[in-house]
Amino acid sequence: MMAGPGRNMKFDRKGGMKPQIKKGTFKRILGYVRKDYGKQMIVVIFCIILASVASLVSTESIRRLLDNVIVPGMSLGMDSVWKDFIGIILTMGVFYLAAIAANLIRSLVMAEVSQGTLRNLRNDMFCKMEKLPIKYFDTNPHGEIMSTYTNDTDSIRELIGRCIPALIESTLSIVSVFTMMLIYSVWLTLAVIIGLFFIVRISAGVAQKSGKYMVSQQRSIAAEEGFIEEMMEGQKVVKVFCHQDEAKEDFDRLNEQLRSDSTKANKLGNILGPVNNNLGNILYVILALLGTLMVHFGVTNLSLSGFSTVSIGIIVSFLSMAKSMSQVIGNLSMQVNTFTMGLAGASRIFTLIDQEVEQDEGYVTLVNVDTDKDGNIIESEKQTGKWAFRHPHSADGSITYTPLRGDIVMENVDFSYTEGKQILFDVSLYAKPGQKIAFVGSTGAGKTTITNLINRFYDIEDGKIRYDGININKIRKADLRKSLGIVLQEVNLFTGTVLENIRYGRLDATDEECIEAAKLANADSFISRLPDGYNTMLTGNGSGISQGQRQLISIARAAVANPPVLIMDEATSSIDTRTEALVQKGMDNLMKGRTVFVIAHRLSTIRNSNAIMVLEHGRIIERGTHEQLLEMKGTYWQLYTGAFELE
Repeated sequence: MMAGPGRNMKFDRKGGMKPQIKKGTFKRILGYVRKDYGKQMIVVIFCIILASVASLVSTESIRRLLDNVIVPGMSLGMDSVWKDFIGIILTMGVFYLAAIAANLIRSLVMAEVSQGTLRNLRNDMFCKMEKLPIKYFDTNPHGEIMSTYTNDTDSIRELIGRCIPALIESTLSIVSVFTMMLIYSVWLTLAVIIGLFFIVRISAGVAQKSGKYMVSQQRSIAAEEGFIEEMMEGQKVVKVFCHQDEAKEDFDRLNEQLRSDSTKANKLGNILGPVNNNLGNILYVILALLGTLMVHFGVTNLSLSGFSTVSIGIIVSFLSMAKSMSQVIGNLSMQVNTFTMGLAGASRIFTLIDQEVEQDEGYVTLVNVDTDKDGNIIESEKQTGKWAFRHPHSADGSITYTPLRGDIVMENVDFSYTEGKQILFDVSLYAKPGQKIAFVGSTGAGKTTITNLINRFYDIEDGKIRYDGININKIRKADLRKSLGIVLQEVNLFTGTVLENIRYGRLDATDEECIEAAKLANADSFISRLPDGYNTMLTGNGSGISQGQRQLISIARAAVANPPVLIMDEATSSIDTRTEALVQKGMDNLMKGRTVFVIAHRLSTIRNSNAIMVLEHGRIIERGTHEQLLEMKGTYWQLYTGAFELE
């Protein structure tokens, strides 16, 4: 477990990754769609246009059917009636079939577009997440981060798969139907505009209020999922301390908040459909009444083609278009909730993607080296087992190679996780190659913080840290961390075989090297007894093996990396005494010839350290060997003799 703000921080269940909709979010989503699926979207737009044209042709066919066939009846003659009737029906049939095919193609293509865009978003999210500093994960609940990969991406799927096509379709429908209305009757079109004005105003008001609650709903979902994840990870602690009732109360509170936000959002969202349908029906009745009066009193009709007499076919077709227009408006209003949730989810995703990556201005790199016949260090492309820091000098363009030995020096280091709350004060220490340096102190004294600064999970505020004489700020972070092996108290094993988990320490390690590392870590004996040996699959963070066995695998992982510097963070504090002996033996094998920083509560494990640092409130108050500190009869002596205990 990393030290720092994440250990004792309480997260605001209504906070986390804020879901406010940022300006330009929709434009960014369209950018993702256009980038890789521009051609497919052209196909979708063509299909939508074809379907819209089919709808207009159907409307015009109904007018022709009324004005040219039904109303004139037999006065035109049987042959003429049947000829027009068959022609109209065939035209409608062709365009209806074309519309069916267009809608089918559109659905298939949009499935590819939406899922492909989500894949690209998830790739960008994960790539960015891998570049974020540790501080980000210390200060953001993991459940809320996970929610961006699940709920938020699902809301974007709905936005891309349903809302964007609906928006395009509705825009084309409104333009085409409105144009057709003007061709039929300007007076009736004005009546439609007035009616739609009221429908849109009412819908917009309801949608705006619903959208606010949709954003709150997304936030509440993330908070609840974050809490559930915490409870799943901490079930043992919950049960040991009989905290089930309190946990249930906390969950009930979060669940009630989610219910409240969701109810408010869906209440408003659900009434949009009925409201728009009823308003559309009222508009339909008004238009039918106006049309009837125009026909009855012979009102001269005005259209784009000029003045004419209103026919029954025009009135019926106009009513059909008005109904279609109100349905389009209704469908758009029904998409408002989905649209708002999609934008809220996208805002949270883009908040993650826009996070500032871990800064790295290092230019000193770690390279394989060899020596020539004169004993000079030369860079090698092969795996030589020898490493050096490649240090280019901008002043004269020269390059020097510093052999990797593991010499660590900290000089007057100050550090704080948050401004105004200093954690380390004027810390100075040195570790020569091959030395074992131990840190002792109560929780929060700054032990793990020191090791976090060595591997640059966090950067110091003042002072210097030198690695083989080089300021670590000049060393590229990836190369710095490649030279450091870490064995933590809390082991993380990944889904995969035992061999793959060991190889995690160095991905180019051979099977033989991984097995040798396991033997060095004292893990080979238990691994060989597993059902499939080194090929045994581990899942659930190694839930099928014991804590001590998991720790041995983590030691083997560090061993295969073969680093000159090791950090052992309370690696034996959570295992029993018998298992500790096995783990300690593996650790002792691993520590030989390396510079080692050990954090331990069990003082018996650090008696042979070259130097022991006793920390209190971020300061080194005592330092020396085990014997020297006992002679001082200070804090370490009190700890060792039991006169004082670590808290």
